[in-house]
Amino acid sequence: MAATLTAAMSVGSVSQAETVTLKFDQIDSTAVIMPEIYGQFAEHLGACIYGGLWVGPESPIPNTSGYRNDVLQALKDLKVPVMRWPGGCFADEYHWRDGIGPLKDRPTQVNNNWGGTVEDNSFGTHEFFNLCELLGCEPYLSGNVGSGTVQELAQWVEYITAADGPMARLREANGRKEPWKLKYLGVGNESWGCGGNFTPAYYADVYRRYQTYCRDFSGNRLYKIASGASDYDYKWTDVVMKGAGSKMNGISLHYYTVTGWRGSKGSATEFSPEDYYWTMGKCLEIEPVIEKHIAIMDKRDPKNRVGLMVDEWGTWWDVEPGTNPGHLYQQNTMRDAMVAALSLNVFQRHTSRVKMANIAQVANVLQSMVLTRGDQMVLTPTYYVFKQYIPHQGAVVVPLEVETETMDVRGDRKVDLLQATASRKDGKTAVSLTNVSIDRDMDVELPLGDFKVKTVEGSIITAPTIDSYNDFGKAETVTLKPFKGARIGKGKVTLKLPAKSIVTLIME
Repeated sequence: MAATLTAAMSVGSVSQAETVTLKFDQIDSTAVIMPEIYGQFAEHLGACIYGGLWVGPESPIPNTSGYRNDVLQALKDLKVPVMRWPGGCFADEYHWRDGIGPLKDRPTQVNNNWGGTVEDNSFGTHEFFNLCELLGCEPYLSGNVGSGTVQELAQWVEYITAADGPMARLREANGRKEPWKLKYLGVGNESWGCGGNFTPAYYADVYRRYQTYCRDFSGNRLYKIASGASDYDYKWTDVVMKGAGSKMNGISLHYYTVTGWRGSKGSATEFSPEDYYWTMGKCLEIEPVIEKHIAIMDKRDPKNRVGLMVDEWGTWWDVEPGTNPGHLYQQNTMRDAMVAALSLNVFQRHTSRVKMANIAQVANVLQSMVLTRGDQMVLTPTYYVFKQYIPHQGAVVVPLEVETETMDVRGDRKVDLLQATASRKDGKTAVSLTNVSIDRDMDVELPLGDFKVKTVEGSIITAPTIDSYNDFGKAETVTLKPFKGARIGKGKVTLKLPAKSIVTLIME
């Protein structure tokens, strides 16, 4: 791939070295990066659940009680903090009683939203909550508001969390005596669209009603999340916060790095340098979008009680040739890894409100962690970004300033070519640096001031080309490797940051 910039792009003045200044004297110990920012999303869509996470206990594919061993281990290695399920658009057509009891008695269901697939409901409530226990992560349930009843959602919560009563006895009859813990409950999904096509005022009233009957049982405490806006719909956030903000713990936001919702979205693997830089600009536009929603929340919730949950985000390209258009199966390149890093940086800059983020999706759908084909599994470039960023989970934000070049890209967007985030936990400082440039290495300095660093270790994600990806039956092209290029001396850490790379340094 040629790495020539088009006339639509221009670069600002070049400094001798890009500089990242860590503001250790401005650390706020309450500014904690919630582990849930690294959350995952598993929808009944294509091969995300069936074939991705679940193959059933009778499958010849190695499994533990029906869960693929390879995917299970990969997700354990990521330290997944939270998993959202069963959708997505699927959630508001999902009736939980279809997914409990003996498998032979469970009815089939047509997935009307995603390709008309007929599902056998072999993956239901027990299978999901048992998966979360195996992974050690919090379950995040999306409740059916669009086509379900108040009673249905209320009884689902009771079935999951009550220690006694008719729903608890039904759960025990289905093989689970002890209640599960359920913290995160989404009251509907995309209620402005596939979740019911509600107006914001009407949804606010519906939310107030539904959440009333979703009760806390047996010491369980629900964190109730309202169905929030799609990217630039600030009116939705304002009206719903005004009408129901006092009754919620969180409100969601969906933002996809996508060229548009009509026509071609572009190939996941074949794109020009101009396309790449536009993608970086579109990705980073999530920050002003988040800031505008936060400003509305600050007005309606000045005590900062309600969290912002970016529970769907990531890239959305055309499906791979020859696959079902409704299954949203796409490859995952170094470009997607850059989107992941830049997005996570944004979330970490806004920890005062952003309490969760769930990338779409965990397996075989959109910007996934893993791809599967039969008994084979591929770890994507995005997977390695999440693995590289594990040191930031639960750490305190270290404020920083970045001096770097700025590029103008198509669509009147500006992109800083050096992106960074930093945090501190257990006496160690983690600094993640991303060189957005396709073709230029950067000399980077981290002045330390009075802060003493004795050791620095690092890891790097990069690739031969920005469209490189990992594929079945081939050696990994994009992976996580040790980085030995950082040096300590003269009161600073210096390094050469390769083009199109993401480096995380651990300083102690």
